[in-house]
This record gives sequence, C-alpha cells and structure tokens, in this order.
Amino acid sequence: MSKKIRITLVKSPSGSKPSHRKTVKALGLRRLNHTVEHEDNPQIRGMIFHVKHLVAVE
Repeated sequence: MSKKIRITLVKSPSGSKPSHRKTVKALGLRRLNHTVEHEDNPQIRGMIFHVKHLVAVE
C-alpha cells in the first residue's frame, strides 16, 4: 500500500508564473487552505518542488 501525502495551498498563485498556476491547478488545489491527498510518487514530488513556495506538505 503506497503512502499518501496531504498538500495544502497556503499562498495565492495569482501574480506568479503561468506555469506555477497550471501546476497548482493540476494538483487539484482550487482556493487558499484547500487540501488534497495524492499518492507519494516522483511525479507529484516534482510538482510540489515546482511550487514549494505556495504549498505546505504533510
């Protein structure tokens, strides 16, 4: 059974690069303090690294 990670949007992506906004949307985050759960895999980790200044990870 693979591990799940919780990702929370803690800073607004408006005003950031378009690629960062698209990454936040691809993660499924819609609004501030919105939390989603994803499988812990290299693809999700890469997306988190791309927008690490906008999200918090548990």
